[in-house]
Amino acid sequence: MADTAVLIYDEECSLCCGCMRWLKLHAIGSDAFEIIPCQSKKRMSLFPSLSEKACLEELHLVLPDGQILTGDKSLPEILIRLRYFRWLAFLFKIPVIRLFSYAVYRLIANNRYIISKTILPLTEEKI
Repeated sequence: MADTAVLIYDEECSLCCGCMRWLKLHAIGSDAFEIIPCQSKKRMSLFPSLSEKACLEELHLVLPDGQILTGDKSLPEILIRLRYFRWLAFLFKIPVIRLFSYAVYRLIANNRYIISKTILPLTEEKI
């Protein structure tokens, strides 16, 4: 558990729930991620300084050292913890990829409820 990263996501978003399910399936180990809904009491008790408004705006990844990465900045660290996809993390060192990932992440994050309605149900149950 010492190397476990905490992912905080919006459990009211079926796209977000589907992504969390996918991450659990592809994680390098069962302890690669602890996945916590933004709306949960557990999140409120573990991370009281993280407002619900902030964690509903974008994904938050809390690294084992306590560093918090948000949105597209969390993607390389997430990839490092995935089987078969770890090699993609190096791409985020390329400036144009970072810029592109920011734009794509914002587009998806800002429209996730519309996307969720389009692909509903990605998941029938909570994570």
